[in-house]
Amino acid sequence: MSAFGSLVRPLLFRIDPEKAHGLSLKVLSSGLHPSVRPDRDPRLARNLFGLQFPNPLGIAAGLDKNAEVPDPLLALGFGFVEIGTITPKPQPGNPKPRLFRLVEDHGVINRLGFNNAGHAAARLRLQARRGKPGLVGVNIGANKDAVDRVADYVAGIETFADLASYFTVNVSSPNTPGLRDLQAKGALDELLARVLEARDAQARRVPVLLKIAPDMAEAGLADVAEVALARKIDGVIVSNTTISRPKLIDAATAKETGGLSGRPLFRLSTIQLARFRKLVGPEMPLVGVGGIESAETAFAKITAGADLVQIYSGFVYGGPGLPASILAGLSRILDRRGMSSIADAVGIETEKWAAETA
Repeated sequence: MSAFGSLVRPLLFRIDPEKAHGLSLKVLSSGLHPSVRPDRDPRLARNLFGLQFPNPLGIAAGLDKNAEVPDPLLALGFGFVEIGTITPKPQPGNPKPRLFRLVEDHGVINRLGFNNAGHAAARLRLQARRGKPGLVGVNIGANKDAVDRVADYVAGIETFADLASYFTVNVSSPNTPGLRDLQAKGALDELLARVLEARDAQARRVPVLLKIAPDMAEAGLADVAEVALARKIDGVIVSNTTISRPKLIDAATAKETGGLSGRPLFRLSTIQLARFRKLVGPEMPLVGVGGIESAETAFAKITAGADLVQIYSGFVYGGPGLPASILAGLSRILDRRGMSSIADAVGIETEKWAAETA
């Protein structure tokens, strides 16, 4: 067992989850974290929507909401970091407690509600790292009290267009009332039309990705795929947290409202990923998220149809050594399978996963 698993995690897990999260960010920003950046395996590199990813493993939005630690995270081996979700105005989010561990399930439930310090604070931090290497995406959202939520997304594009490696349009958090309504066909088409118009008006063309929920029925998933293809967005992230509750060991905590992530989300999110891959075909870049905690689960997500993958809850349980462990494991899997590139594995089991039931 790693030092994190045997020593650090038990200490952190005695602390309130949200306080432990804040402490983890302070440790990362202090530079006291272990230096575990792995040697780069060129077989893991991907070139997607005009960006060169040194490896397919990223950290999902939610960990670094305010762009406080993108460079320490990159130093741990992540191929890219996604900060946010960032809203135009600062907002406190939902009342506490709002973050819950399901330790035996390796899961997390959150109902944070886009708590963040707003555009201006995040922009200052990203400006301070201008010129540094590493891909940092910006996940944008709408304020809870916004009269025109689409205008909030447009504001995100305009604020970070000169700094973001890519944008993620987050319409899939379950913790802002009515936000998921933006996934409906007409609303989504209007949102993407205005967001892409704003993007195209900027001095540099920044890729725009869409992050969707894992809870959509077949017809809803097909509508999203149709709009995404028609609007020619750069990629889709599948998926956000789920409001469903699969059979869980920690039944008491499972009753908390909010989005469930971690190991219990793996199967549902991977099935939805594969089904979405079938709908959009082989060309659109997809990012697989949900329940990745090892090289094996990362590789499974890739075989289901993901070009890139992201972790969050797995990082909470696995600690700072997890990125290097996953990347080393992916290299070993390529060795065993005789593959010359991780790209060769994308979608090789899409049909199998798409036929599964959650």
